[in-house]
Order: sequence, then C-alpha cells, then structure tokens
Amino acid sequence: MNVLLVNPLFPPSYWSFHHALAFEGKRSAFPPLGLLTVSSLLPDSWERRLVDINVRELDDADIAWADVVFATAMIVQRDSLDEVVARSKAMGKRVAVGGPYVSTCDGNLPAADHIFSGEAETTLPEFVADLERGNPKPYYKAAEMPPMALAPVPDFGIADLKRYSAMSIQYSRGCPFNCEFCDIIEIYGRVPRTKSPAQVLEELDALYSSGWRGSVFIVDDNFIGNKRDVKRLLPELATWQERHGQPFEFITEASVNLADDDELLKGMQRAGFQRVFLGIETPVEETLIHTQKKQNTRSCLTESVRRIQGHGMEVMGGFIVGFDTDPEDIFDRQVEFIRESAIPLAMVGLLNALPGTQLWRRLQSAGRLLSMSSGDNTSCSLNFVPKMDAARLIEGYKKVLRSIYNSHDYYQRALDSLSRVTSVAMPRHRSIAGGIAAFARIAYRLGVRDADRVEFWRYIVRVTTRHRAQFSEALTLAAMGYHFRKLTESVTA
Repeated sequence: MNVLLVNPLFPPSYWSFHHALAFEGKRSAFPPLGLLTVSSLLPDSWERRLVDINVRELDDADIAWADVVFATAMIVQRDSLDEVVARSKAMGKRVAVGGPYVSTCDGNLPAADHIFSGEAETTLPEFVADLERGNPKPYYKAAEMPPMALAPVPDFGIADLKRYSAMSIQYSRGCPFNCEFCDIIEIYGRVPRTKSPAQVLEELDALYSSGWRGSVFIVDDNFIGNKRDVKRLLPELATWQERHGQPFEFITEASVNLADDDELLKGMQRAGFQRVFLGIETPVEETLIHTQKKQNTRSCLTESVRRIQGHGMEVMGGFIVGFDTDPEDIFDRQVEFIRESAIPLAMVGLLNALPGTQLWRRLQSAGRLLSMSSGDNTSCSLNFVPKMDAARLIEGYKKVLRSIYNSHDYYQRALDSLSRVTSVAMPRHRSIAGGIAAFARIAYRLGVRDADRVEFWRYIVRVTTRHRAQFSEALTLAAMGYHFRKLTESVTA
C-alpha cells in the first residue's frame, strides 16, 4: 500500500514567518507534526511519501504513485485542502482527511472518501483493519480522548528536515482553563493529558539521531497545563540536554500563570527554553473576566511578563481586539501594554468566532454570527456582528499593527527585550558559514534595499555596543520584525 501524506498550503500569516525564512534559507517554519505522527501509526509494510505543499509543489506523479491520499488541515488551510482532495479524486484515488478543521466544522466537509474526527490514535488502526477487510467506513470519530501513551514517536524520517527552521514535538494535549473563544478545550478537552518523560526523551533521541540541532517547538497549546507532570519532566529534560551537549533550544506555549511558579521557571531555564508564547489577549480586566480568562487577572500582567523574561525566556504574546467589552481606547491600551512589556513578537488579531467554541454558540444563539471563521489571523473581515462599530474596530486594529510594527517601535522593543532576557549561555548550532550567509542576506535586505535601513543600522550599532553576546538573537529578531512589518503593510493597505 502506497500512502501519500499531504500538508496543504498555509497562506501568509504572522505565524508563517514567510518573509523571515528566506534569510535562513528555509522554506517553512515547522514540519507537519500531525502527519508525521499518522505515518508512525500506519503498518510497517506500507510505503509512505510526504508532500508538504509549503515546502514543495504537489505533483501529479506523487498522486499517481499513491493508493491512498491522507491529508490534514487547520481551518486556514481549507481552500488548499479542497484542491488536494479534488485533484486526488480526479485521478481516481481514495482520499482520507482528518485534523482540526474537519473535527470542528459542522458542515461543508471536504469531498473525501473518509473523514476522521478527533484524535487518530484509536481510529486510524480501526480504519487500517477495515480497509484490509475491504469495508472501510466513510466516517470515523474518536469515541474518547486517547491517553498520550498511545502516541507513537513521529516519523521524522519522511520529512526533508533541512527545509524547516525548527522541529516539532508534542508533550501534552488539553488545557485546564475555560476561555470562551478558545477551540483547544473543545478539541482536546480540559483535562491535560501528557506523555511520560520516557516518551519525550525517546522523541528527542530520534531527532538527535536524525542529525537535527537547533530549535524544537513543543507545540502544546499550554505546556504547563498539568504542572505536576511538567515538574517531573523538566529535570529529566535538563539532564538529557546536558548529557548531549545542549543540542536543542526549546520554544513552547504556556499560560501566564507560569510567572507565578519559580520551580517551573527555573526548570524551564535549565532545560533550555528560550522563547514562550503567552495568550495575554488584552490588558482590560473586565474583558478577561467576561471571556472567562480569569487566570490572567490574578497578578499584574506586565510584571508576569517581566518575571518570565528574567528567567531567560523571550516572551511572544497573543492579543485580540473585538471583544464585546472592549473600551473605546482599547487600541491605545494594547499598544501601550505591548511597548511596556517589551514583547517584540506580538500576534494581534481581530476576534474570530471559531466553530464549536462557547463564543460561537453564544453568538449563534444571539443571531450575531455572519459566516464560518477563515482561521486567518491577519484577516480584516469579521465573522460576527461586533458591539463596537465594525468600521471603527477594523481601523483601530490596523492602527495597532501600524504602531507596533513600524521599524522604530519594533527595534526599540527588541532592544528592551534583549535587556530583560538574562539567559544561560547555550551553544549555537548554525554553522559559521551559515551564520555569515544569514547575516549577509539580512544586512543586504534590511540595511541596503529597505526604506527603513537607517533604523536597521541604528539598531545594529546599539546591539553591538550593548548586547554583543546576544547578536545572533538580535539578528533573528530583526528578520522576524521584517516579516511582521511586510505582512502588516499588506494587511493595512
């Protein structure tokens, strides 16, 4: 059996880092971890081929080779997914589709032969058995959320690792909180399930054996959702890192209450966590309470960010405008908070009602839903009727983006972040030649061709005089800032 695993195209977004990847000579930020996991769930005798359309085109020859095509998608990938399904069906291929998009949408499913809803650790083996008996079903839905002990080591060998900026692993699924707008708790539940430390180390062993060195994104939506288990993992993770010469720098996502736990902060610092994404959403306490994100009201948010930065982790932040309780000055308050917190990479989006969320149900019952969410965090379209005047909301959103991603403000936040992030020295895994090449590309694009080149060189001078030991990280921030600025220009045009 020949299985073609296809990851549809992601449109440009803040998360894609599209404009920054070229400086590094990479095609995509992360490999499709879900498909690598699916590959490991298939029988050993089956042949596999991965096509990540974000890395290379899907050729007719790839489809012709396959007996069955497996595809996965998030909401934002649905147009590309439909194209993959249509092309495969036109060539007479059996098509199976799973992932977050088909697991949450309540209609307009892709025209695949088989749909997988929920996590695949139990349903995929059932499908394989049914297929071998000649009676596969059109729809498979996980009866329960499977224990993480069933999750295999991802099949990293089918991915062209050199095309990616970072690798991905998953430690847990689920989150204990109850944010109204979040679909994670609807997909993965509110009781975080974790892998054992032995499972995590086995995955790191596989990555290490593949030759990978550098960034590893632990893709959990809340890495510290189960604090007890994380505290058991971190010492073993740190020991593994020390034993192998610190081959990886970890990135992850966590809730803001990370700042309240010194044991976690110190454990993550020792294990080599260098960047963490926080869902901050808004500095307005009334809105946090209204959206059931009360965990963000238990301490001063700016002080929480500073404490995490002080333990060697650069903070990325997620922010949203468009909540029902947003005050008239929300746009200025968001910009002020982002500046004060020294968060260079601030993902600011318009609120979208995602299918299956509490927000979706509330707006639906109130007759305020307009359409399915696009899943695009750079879209200026609303899929619901907001309380604030829609035109004012969209213009205010654009104002926030223009404010935080103009070169002067961005470089200042980057410098402030470098001052606050006091990190333990970690080995850098880029070759000398690779580092020189990356610097040359960045210096040419931002320091010669770019209209804001004066701001770039002013930034570089300040880095070399005040943050010389962090020069590599400063260059990374410059490249990412360029990506955010170019994307902002297209969004706000």
